[in-house]
Amino acid sequence: MTNNHFLLEIESVYKAFGGVEALSDISFLLKSGSITGLIGPNGAGKTTLFNLISGIFPSDNGNIIFNGTSIKNKKVHKLVERGIARTFQNVELFESMTVLENILVGQHTRTRCGIWGSITRLPWVSREEQEAHQRAMELLDFVGLHEHADKTSSDLPFGWQRLLELARAMAAQPKLLLLDEPAAGLNITETMQLGELIKKIREQGVTVLLVEHDMSLTMEISDWIVVLDQGKKIAEGTPRNIQDDEAVLKAYLGTTKKKVKGER
Repeated sequence: MTNNHFLLEIESVYKAFGGVEALSDISFLLKSGSITGLIGPNGAGKTTLFNLISGIFPSDNGNIIFNGTSIKNKKVHKLVERGIARTFQNVELFESMTVLENILVGQHTRTRCGIWGSITRLPWVSREEQEAHQRAMELLDFVGLHEHADKTSSDLPFGWQRLLELARAMAAQPKLLLLDEPAAGLNITETMQLGELIKKIREQGVTVLLVEHDMSLTMEISDWIVVLDQGKKIAEGTPRNIQDDEAVLKAYLGTTKKKVKGER
């Protein structure tokens, strides 16, 4: 952890669907500038929690505090404006748009030009467009897709689409980045490159909350780990401590005699 400021506070969050508890009394803190891994078996409630934080679902009880202010049940676009961006388990791109256009769309909450600006074409509008284009190209360079800016996003290999979605999320200039299984479908080399990229994102001052089934990646890059099982928090701590936690081992393996290992 890099400092003592808590960027995100999850307080006794509860969510049910049709009477079935998805999350029950979940509480933990995210320090600013950290990478926190959110892990647990399938059905543990990880993506549901992401959906609550990012405004896709409303929570039924508890509170979510971001940068000192409650964001419970705020709309998605308002949360993006406040500085929360995310990726999804399944790659969600504008498939008919170019790589560059996907990044430009991701900047819409950080630009002022609306319909009136587009009609009047005032000097500041042109400057804003130039700045947005430059920022987009910088992000593509950051993820290694600079030379593919004019390609249609659907023509990219799957691993590159993952990188494009990450760059588009960064285009919103987030304070908090939620990564939902970013290594899914990647090979070992691509996963290692992704890990280095996530660490570079943290170096830029972005706090990362990571859901990832590849335990080798999660344990390597995370500063802190929170573990869910059947909608409840069963442990949290450093990667080293979590690997030896009996409750975690039982949740994953049904035993307390082995360590949680990488799931390549």
